[in-house]
Amino acid sequence: MHRRIFAPGAIAAATVLLAIPASAASHAPGAPGIGDPYYPDYGNGGYDVSHYDLRLKYQPDTDELEGTATLLARTTQDLSRFDLDFLLDVGEVRVNGVKAAFTTSGEHELEITPRTPLSKGTAVTVVVRYSGVPSSKQAYGFTSWHRTPDGGVGANEPEAAWWWFPSNDHPLDKATYDVSVQVPDGTQAISNGTLQSTSSRAGWTRYNWRSNKPQATYLATLAVGRFDITTDTTESGIPVVNAYSKDLGDNDGAARASVEWTGEIADWLTDYFGPYPFNALGGYVPNVTTGYALETQTRPFYSPRQFANGSNTSVVVHELAHQWYGDLVSVAGWKDIWINEGFARYAQWLWSEHEGEGTAQELADHVYASHPADDPFWTVKPGDPGPENQFHAAVYDRGALALQALRNEIGDEAFFAVLKGWPHKHAYGNASVADFRTYAEQVSGKPLGPLFDTWLFQPVKPTAARGVFLSEAAGSAAAGVPPKSWKKIAATNDVHER
Repeated sequence: MHRRIFAPGAIAAATVLLAIPASAASHAPGAPGIGDPYYPDYGNGGYDVSHYDLRLKYQPDTDELEGTATLLARTTQDLSRFDLDFLLDVGEVRVNGVKAAFTTSGEHELEITPRTPLSKGTAVTVVVRYSGVPSSKQAYGFTSWHRTPDGGVGANEPEAAWWWFPSNDHPLDKATYDVSVQVPDGTQAISNGTLQSTSSRAGWTRYNWRSNKPQATYLATLAVGRFDITTDTTESGIPVVNAYSKDLGDNDGAARASVEWTGEIADWLTDYFGPYPFNALGGYVPNVTTGYALETQTRPFYSPRQFANGSNTSVVVHELAHQWYGDLVSVAGWKDIWINEGFARYAQWLWSEHEGEGTAQELADHVYASHPADDPFWTVKPGDPGPENQFHAAVYDRGALALQALRNEIGDEAFFAVLKGWPHKHAYGNASVADFRTYAEQVSGKPLGPLFDTWLFQPVKPTAARGVFLSEAAGSAAAGVPPKSWKKIAATNDVHER
């Protein structure tokens, strides 16, 4: 406890101290960050959440959100206080059924002090009642809540939860979700997982969604608006729910012609990454002005601008590949972003091969030849790019180059065994770049330290010999004549641009 007590004499002070239970004296506040060096204040220390139950009411006309969030957690240390990441206005907090004191600090911290300190290993139920207008809130100068003409959307990376539910906002703390949303009749609420039920009463409709597998907080999404919803089932039996804003305008046809490939593409990806890891699938395209897409778990978010130049199944491949690389296996820290983006980009290269629009090697040769040695592209290190370059094009393209170099080094049999085995090894958990290198070495039986260092950590252009790429003499031709698929692949370079 960090409260200093003053008394007029030593006896009085001793009396007060004796009144404090000995077990509580060692309790301390949980850290305001989970320990990620890229984002020191993201996530929190001292507990682990296993489930979020979110009961919400949203008014599209005014963007007003009312909510009751119930978090089931377990303490990982003796706690006198703990934080949640949140921005909206809190009316009440209860910890294990008892009202708790709370205040705010920093950009997005909700500090909660339970009436009784919590010992390590304690099961904790936290209830937060709140309200607010998400679009009116900013942190660090930006918002992750997108206002639309008929509602709003929560979707962004590396943070989105703060605008609509309190959380331990870091991929290290994954949990299951129940999201129940009440909206005016004629409006739909889209979230992750399966739609369990709907009910209507007095002009309002409630949608109840469930995600039954561990899910990182940034992968949770909420979209409210007027949607045209399509349903289907993949050949492997996974139900597909896609949703399109009714006012997409000229982008409507191209969006549908792309996202409706979701089931077929997901089935195709199982050949490379193993069985689809969740019990639901789909995508949604709301009428937002932003330009990025995001791998929100089971139901990726696509902005209309992704389809402004026509249909693009490549971006669908990218976001669905993340269901294995990013969602099933999530980063241990945000510096490990290559395990998400390099692999999703490489999936696009494999799709190009499948469609006969350029092999992965041809795409690698083109990327390699297109960036001269003095291009700043090579100064970005995909294995640890820094927060300012976390979604730089080099993390995607140089990241995919690293995978082609690995494929050339260990051969197709071992390479594709790694691609399929990795998601299974770390299913529903977290892993790092170092973990992936260790696994690739185990599967291939080869030492891969120099290769990983060259392609992921050196801020210089690797020599052609290291990855069996084109010679400099042949490179100019490859740079000038890209494979047929390149234009659509390059169009997804801003999929996570804020």
